[in-house]
Amino acid sequence: MSDIRLEGVTKRYGAFAAADQVDLSVTQGEFVTILGPSGSGKTTLLSLIAGLNRPTSGRIFIGGRDVTNATAQERNIGLVFQSYALFPHMTVLENVLFPLGVRKIGGAEADRLARDALKLVRLDGLEARRPSQLSGGQQQRVALARAVVFKPDILLLDEPLGALDRKLREELQVELKQLQRTLGVTTLLVTHDQEEALSLSDRIMVLDKGRTQQVAAPTEAYLRPANRFVAEFLGIANFVDLPDGRQGVVRPERVRLSTGEQGKAARVVEAIYLGQMVRYHLALEGNQSVVAAVPFLGTAHAPGERVSVSWESADVWPVT
Repeated sequence: MSDIRLEGVTKRYGAFAAADQVDLSVTQGEFVTILGPSGSGKTTLLSLIAGLNRPTSGRIFIGGRDVTNATAQERNIGLVFQSYALFPHMTVLENVLFPLGVRKIGGAEADRLARDALKLVRLDGLEARRPSQLSGGQQQRVALARAVVFKPDILLLDEPLGALDRKLREELQVELKQLQRTLGVTTLLVTHDQEEALSLSDRIMVLDKGRTQQVAAPTEAYLRPANRFVAEFLGIANFVDLPDGRQGVVRPERVRLSTGEQGKAARVVEAIYLGQMVRYHLALEGNQSVVAAVPFLGTAHAPGERVSVSWESADVWPVT
């Protein structure tokens, strides 16, 4: 297994910088997610690490080896895309065998490795089927098996669950994390889905307009965002004025509601039932709005109802 290190990596297309002076260190066996909106540079960065593109400047290291100008084939990287990219005319087993054949691994050893990889993703017994005979989730499992069958140093995932429905996506998130932990392979995931990034990652790298905004553990990025962009991009953020003139962030889960007079007077604008939680959109004095996420205990405040809101000072994180 290998670590990844980026030093000042920049990719320009004319005057436009798709990646701008990006630094990143990913330790061996770590699961890091590159998160950002469309056009932030996520896929550009992944393609540079994969060797599918070359940086304009900066250097890329894998396992301590400078691979900045190495081809994709020289990097021993497993790739999984949102589109699955399976060969439709091949069976499941043949698809997984394919990268082994490229590496001149054949015969009984290749067959064993391919069947072991299919067992890892719970597809043993489906070796003879073709991709068209599989569900979307099964096809993505084949793509994962094909990406790890040759024991890659690095696993790169480009929106691998983006084409799946929510329930299946959540199931595969659990399986993907378990697979990564079992293999111990250094993994980089690209996604625009905040919940996916928070649930899967050891650390999150937040990008915007090609530049790094924050690299941190999910809990730190969520509760202690580096700036206003990160605060707004990772879920819902309430911005409140601080005594020193700055603004701070309070997450909806930290906002408390009561019917007494402890706190700020507010009016319920909307109450959205989410199963275990109710998300309240509240109007405070001075044209200020606040969102609160409160556990559902059988009843909910109705729109127009008057309530009081409060939060602990420790739950406010200053941002710029």
